[in-house]
Amino acid sequence: MIVYLHGFRSSPRSFKARLLAERMSERGLAHEWLCPTLPVSPLESIALVEQALAGIPADQVSLIGSSLGGYYATYLAERHGYRAVLLNPATDPGRDLSHYVGEQTLWHGGGSIVVEPRHIDEFRTLAVASITRPERYYLIAATGDEVLDYRDMLKFYAGVTTTLIEGSDHGISDFDHYCDRTLAFCGIV
Repeated sequence: MIVYLHGFRSSPRSFKARLLAERMSERGLAHEWLCPTLPVSPLESIALVEQALAGIPADQVSLIGSSLGGYYATYLAERHGYRAVLLNPATDPGRDLSHYVGEQTLWHGGGSIVVEPRHIDEFRTLAVASITRPERYYLIAATGDEVLDYRDMLKFYAGVTTTLIEGSDHGISDFDHYCDRTLAFCGIV
């Protein structure tokens, strides 16, 4: 089972999520793909994913987390032993998203969310001090990320398999070049 965790203000309709879903479908593995719409609450997001994966052995689960989804993927990987691919992951959303308290427009399909101070506190309760098994992780970080500093990612995920993209952007708009290696890390050939 592969679970894609989208980023802040994003959705299952993001470019990367749709591309990965298409590749899974092309391989006849659509039934092994899950990409839920994550609620604004970090704790509710984690509970949603844990409920969806209840009963599935850890060695049969791979997480792909983009931006804030990477933060969630790290927490879940440490808690349950899952593999995780991290795409320009957030390393400290309690700090980085604190100035987004209030109503925020969503990127896909319109609508908005309301970020409350308690959500910032929830990020802090999910903080992972350091990863314990680097071999479970694959980091894809772009030096051109205009939202998050790739150096924070490299520092936090030191020792993991890493692809450092020179340039690109936060959304990794050239992700089609990295899609197959992402799936390969998840055990999908």
